[in-house]
Amino acid sequence: MIRAINRKLLRDLWHIRGQALAIALVIASGVAIFVMSLSTYSSLDLTSRTYFDRSRFGDVFAQLQRAPDSLTTRIREIPGVSQVQTRIVKEVTLDVPGLPEPATGRLISLPKTNETSLNALFLRNGRFPEPYRRDEVLASEAFMLANELEPGDAISAVLNGKKQKLQIVGTVLSPEYIISLGGGSIIPDDRRFGVLWMDHESLSTVYDMDGAFNDVSLTLRREALLEETLQRLDLLLEPYGGFESYGREDQLSYAFLSDELSQLKATSMITPSIFLGVSVFLLNVVVARIISTQREQIAMLKAFGYSNRNILAHYLKLILLIVGIGIAVGILGGSVLGVSVTEMYAEFYRFPIIFFQLDVRVVVLGMALTLFFALSGTFRTVLSAAKLPPAEAMRPEPPAQFRATVMERLGFAALLSASARMILRQLERRPFKTALSAFGVSLAVAVMVLGRFSIDAITYIMEHQFSVTQRQDITVNLVEESHSGAFHELRNLPGVMHAEAFRQVPVRLRYRTLEKELSLTGIEPDGELFRIMNADAKPVPLPPEGVILSEKLAEILHVVPGDEIRVEVLDGERQTERLRVTSTISDFSGTNAYLSIDALRNFLGEGATLSGAYLQVDEREMNTLYKQLKETPRVSGVTVLSAARESFQKTVGENLLIMNLFNVIFGCVIAIGVVYNTARISLSERSRELATLRVIGFTRAEVSSILLGELAFVTLIAIPIGLLIGYGFSAFLSKALETDMYRIPLALQPYSFGFSAVVIMLAALVSGLIVRRKVDHFDLIAVLKSRD
Repeated sequence: MIRAINRKLLRDLWHIRGQALAIALVIASGVAIFVMSLSTYSSLDLTSRTYFDRSRFGDVFAQLQRAPDSLTTRIREIPGVSQVQTRIVKEVTLDVPGLPEPATGRLISLPKTNETSLNALFLRNGRFPEPYRRDEVLASEAFMLANELEPGDAISAVLNGKKQKLQIVGTVLSPEYIISLGGGSIIPDDRRFGVLWMDHESLSTVYDMDGAFNDVSLTLRREALLEETLQRLDLLLEPYGGFESYGREDQLSYAFLSDELSQLKATSMITPSIFLGVSVFLLNVVVARIISTQREQIAMLKAFGYSNRNILAHYLKLILLIVGIGIAVGILGGSVLGVSVTEMYAEFYRFPIIFFQLDVRVVVLGMALTLFFALSGTFRTVLSAAKLPPAEAMRPEPPAQFRATVMERLGFAALLSASARMILRQLERRPFKTALSAFGVSLAVAVMVLGRFSIDAITYIMEHQFSVTQRQDITVNLVEESHSGAFHELRNLPGVMHAEAFRQVPVRLRYRTLEKELSLTGIEPDGELFRIMNADAKPVPLPPEGVILSEKLAEILHVVPGDEIRVEVLDGERQTERLRVTSTISDFSGTNAYLSIDALRNFLGEGATLSGAYLQVDEREMNTLYKQLKETPRVSGVTVLSAARESFQKTVGENLLIMNLFNVIFGCVIAIGVVYNTARISLSERSRELATLRVIGFTRAEVSSILLGELAFVTLIAIPIGLLIGYGFSAFLSKALETDMYRIPLALQPYSFGFSAVVIMLAALVSGLIVRRKVDHFDLIAVLKSRD
């Protein structure tokens, strides 16, 4: 008896194979994204935690101007401190073979015993520098690969005012630079920013830092209190020009990775939820239709002794078979996608080894969630079939009740063809089903919009950053603050058409009990090269007094325009002042504070000082300018905006195109799944009616137009709804992905809405053509003989 009902199960599955496949693909898409996202998250998280642990990555970091090595003993005596490592860190300008513009380098002294050091380096190839060899350095792997360098190659650097040739003897990875951000760029530019390591004694000799250090890292014991340790360390370093110390969570590279992991985890729940919701809807509709067409079979099964439990188990097994296929394909697809996404991350984050590992816990969780939603969404329908009394099951469902459509009642009947009236009547008879079908297609549209959201947001950020806000060609940073003479030199460099000075100083902003450390920037109030702009590209005037804060910074400090904040300078004479917040701006990166450069100079008690300048340059003189900047001793870094943009397009841009392709595929899967199932169910329900129309003289095209007209109506209703839902999803994601480091603007473009609509219409068209083939090949005699 069980074998017979199982044969019926397989026949039923084969009969609805097209619909079952469409549903399974929707389920597979959701499971694949879920498995890919969370397994990639798990792989990155495990890789990073293992690497940080084995490399003895620091828990606390601090920079200062100069302190004697004897201070190390006092730092080590801070309660809870486990290990201390001091070193020398300097910003330098690099001349790299094959690179026209100057690059920025960060030169770090190597510990005397690398085996026991904190932030231990991983030697990828080559060797460590020989002691006391000031011409030998190690270089970060990302910098080496981007510039096609090998151990044994040489570059030049300006060290303490003198240009020196450096031979690269080894390629290394560092836990502090799993992603390299430098030179004021908001995105990594591995070709133009490199980290170098030199023997400690050699570097200290070059910069007259014998017996001194300007950078310190600590590890803490488990019982240590981070905040207390930071306070004690700041007190020790303050007399030596110490800046605010910070924990691992605020270390730039670590914070960047942490934000990425948080965003990956957040997005792993949104899109899979859409797919699972659609699959539950489709399963419910398909199973309900199967049950309605098998009422007589259910009655006969009960007459032959099958219990309600047997009937319930029969239809649940049908659901489980479809869901099981979807889960299996989804796990396989998620693994393949996970490998691709992990390879994309490997281009950004430098670990000794990074690979995709399918997390069994994620697979089990994905299976459990899918089964739970699928069974909970269809159980009521299946249970009603199991409880159906045999006598009632033998009676066919009553036919739909005729009534005129709204259009006909409004007097537009004469304008409607017979086919149009049939379409409208069918849609109005079952408004709930029509609404659910439209909602399913609208979710496909929403997935497409959500996929385009990231591309539009990043494109808008880059356009805003490099064309609207920053309109300079080059940003030059100086080794230390300089007076007006340095500005005149920069302004008179070859090809410079216009220059604007800026002044930056590290500060701590306080408001009541809240505080935040950052760099306070003073710029020209009427500057044309660097302008303060809101996210909507509207300029914000810079007042002669007072400070402008980014909205994120104002949120952290809980201040509004009109409030006064306490500003404490963290270097030099450590002045303090109370400044009024004049306005806030919505920007996309960091926590920023701006004021007039003259106001900042007055606050610091300085003359016409500057930290660097924004330059507008004649393109014909670029190479000449580059050569001179490479030779200028007081320049610590140069940022070329066109180069930064090019770097973005070659890395982030290509990866976004790949991700957009995935979203197009997934959106089409939902659209085809919903439209195809809707069409097949309509065809199954109305096959006798459509066959009758063919017999009485309707052409194939006319009969097909009735069915396809319903699909077109549902699709056209769904598209605007889907665009609104997609906009809502994008707004939610924009807020959910917001961090102190980056904000993602809600900047969807009209093209994205049009693109999403067109792709879904094409997917619906393909589904409709597949169903039309079945209409064109009707066996009219067999259909008319069948009983409903």
